[in-house]
Amino acid sequence: MPQPAACVFGLAPHSGWAAAVILGGTARAPRVLARERLELFDAREPPSKQPYHAIESLPLAEARERLAGFEATAAALAGEGLRRLMQRSAALGATARAAGILDASGRGGADLGAILKSHALIHTADGEHYRAALERACGPLALRVLRVPRRELTARAAATLKRPPPQLAAAVQQLGRGFGAPWGADQKAATLLAWLLLATA
Repeated sequence: MPQPAACVFGLAPHSGWAAAVILGGTARAPRVLARERLELFDAREPPSKQPYHAIESLPLAEARERLAGFEATAAALAGEGLRRLMQRSAALGATARAAGILDASGRGGADLGAILKSHALIHTADGEHYRAALERACGPLALRVLRVPRRELTARAAATLKRPPPQLAAAVQQLGRGFGAPWGADQKAATLLAWLLLATA
C-alpha cells in the first residue's frame, strides 16, 4: 500500500496568533495544500495576548505565577492548532513531518527580572512566548522543528533552493493563487520557510 505524501508546516507567529501554511509536493515542485490562522491566546483573558506586558508591574513572584498560567494556555492552544493542521493534512492525503517557525532577530535569554525592567526585552519576550509554545507543541506530535530568523529567510532559501530572491518571491506569489485573501507578507514568509524546510526534510 503506498505511503501518504509528506508535507510540512510554515508558521509565522505574532502576538496571540500565527499564520500557517501547509506545503506539500517536493522542493522542485512545492504545492500549497492549505493556509490557516492559529489562535494562540484565550480571547476571554485579553491580557494574555501580550503576557509580559500584562505582568510588567507585578511583584516578581506573582509575575512568575501569572506567566506560568499564560504559558500553559499558549502551549495548549498551540497543540490544538497543530493537531488541527495535522488533521487537515491527513484529510488532504498528506502526513506532516516537520514545522518551520519564523523567528525574530531580537536578543533573548534574559531572566524574568531583567526582562520586566526593559520595554524592548518585554516586546521580544512577548513574541518568543508564542514561538516557544509552538515549538514545545511540536514535540508530542513528532514534528521536526526548524526556526529561522525572518531577516535570514530569503538568503537561506535562495542558497538552499538555488534560486535568486526575485524568482522565489514570484514563485511564492504564484503558489498562493486560488486561495484568496489573505495572502500577504505573513503567508508568503510562512510558505517560503516551509519550502526551505521541504528541501531539507
